Amino acid sequence: MTFEKVCKLADIPDEGVIPVEVDGTPVAVVRTSEGVFALHDVCSHAEVRLSEGDVYDGTLECWLHGSCFDVATGKPTGPPATRPVPTYPVKIDGDDVYVSLSKES
Repeated sequence: MTFEKVCKLADIPDEGVIPVEVDGTPVAVVRTSEGVFALHDVCSHAEVRLSEGDVYDGTLECWLHGSCFDVATGKPTGPPATRPVPTYPVKIDGDDVYVSLSKES
């Protein structure tokens, strides 16, 4: 599995999200009290950037229609989305955050 450095841990707000690209693929890097997660940065319902939404209670909410996705699994937790978004493996090395495009789900 190949990991690519995407940002510094300090770049991600607590309970927040930032957009990055890995080999041209849009990725939302999310930080919660449970850790750092990476999801495909396109809502499965409306094809807009999830990284423009809000993070709370382990979910990432799409700003357009309010679909919520579990940051660990990518599964929708609230309508109108019914399809999950892919998640990607994350590793932290010191203050560096790495993401692999090998899909976890």
